[in-house]
Amino acid sequence: MNAVILAGGRGTRLRPITDSIPKPMVEFQGTPFLEYLIEMVRDQGIDRFLLLLGYLPEVVQDYFGDGSKWGVSIEYSVTAEEDETGRRLKRAQSRIAPTFLLMYCDNYWPLQLDSMSRQFAEGDAKAMVTVYRNADGYTRDNLRVDDDGYVVEYDKTRASPDLLGVDIGFILMDRSVIDILPDDNISFEEVIYPQLVAQRQLRAYVTDHRYYSVGSLDRLPVTEDFLARRPAVLLDRDGVLNVRPPQAEYVRTWSEWEWLPGAKDALRLLKEAGYRVIIVSNQSGIARGKMTETAVDEIHKRVTADALDAGGQIDRIYYCPHGWDEGCECRKPSPGMLFSAQRDFGLDLSRTYFVGDDDRDHQAADAAGCQWAMVSDQTSLLDVTKGLLNGSLPSGSRL
Repeated sequence: MNAVILAGGRGTRLRPITDSIPKPMVEFQGTPFLEYLIEMVRDQGIDRFLLLLGYLPEVVQDYFGDGSKWGVSIEYSVTAEEDETGRRLKRAQSRIAPTFLLMYCDNYWPLQLDSMSRQFAEGDAKAMVTVYRNADGYTRDNLRVDDDGYVVEYDKTRASPDLLGVDIGFILMDRSVIDILPDDNISFEEVIYPQLVAQRQLRAYVTDHRYYSVGSLDRLPVTEDFLARRPAVLLDRDGVLNVRPPQAEYVRTWSEWEWLPGAKDALRLLKEAGYRVIIVSNQSGIARGKMTETAVDEIHKRVTADALDAGGQIDRIYYCPHGWDEGCECRKPSPGMLFSAQRDFGLDLSRTYFVGDDDRDHQAADAAGCQWAMVSDQTSLLDVTKGLLNGSLPSGSRL
């Protein structure tokens, strides 16, 4: 497999920045956006890249060369500035692997290549596009996915009233799809997607992890903040910070809260290391009438104050108040609260640990694409924290 990156547009929405450099070379934290993309894909196991260039190609070529500095091989296909994505792909077809990853140069999303590849291989479609579910209204929808995971409508104009979700690129594709392209100068997605949809040949890899863009001036500050990659850790509450109550029982008042040994020291070490600490907890006792949300909020105020007194800091506490069988998206093992934290704090969940103490936490971490660490009777939060800070904590499993 190789990665083919469409990077030839003029980037007119980024003027005057793009008067002198092409869009993918806009810098964040002193590093071109395209470099972040290449490093991410390389770390997922792809080391061959084909960059499809047009506008100011020498800026990209002079910076990246043959890619050896990054431990990859980079080739280039340079066509006219005015060429659309379809023509760029058509002219590079002979240099593309039989199955390849197609990307746009203006979107960053934490790629989950293993999971995507398995899903693509298990189906019979010729292409699979990554779809941001857009439940938060982050952008305008341009497609719709059915319950079986197929794209059933694509509308580049975004005018249809039935759309739900947006194509963010990161497309796994059979090279034979390029055969469908005419020789005309056309948009690849505008022409090919509707044909694949009509043939039921376009699957969707749906994600709730927000993507970040260099596509317009208004998105640059958000992307700058995301790529600063300020460290964070997600923590379960009961059994990680405090003594877990017996099954089907709950910490209903502050007097029933009991810190686990070393937990406050762990919060202090995380604060000193510059980590944001975010708590993610199921509290179904609210739905069961065992305690009120007011009582839970009061406990969390006291927990946060205790952490501050110990030299630590808890930046946010998310909790699910729903019952076991309400079918909400926030109760773990569903990953809803983790994605809420991702959006609110601009986290890269693929670089973020979720520390829990049971299978539901592990399943939520996997579903969100988080790293995972386990607290147990033998391993405390303080042990996990020390391992995280000294680099000895192994990478957790991810689906």
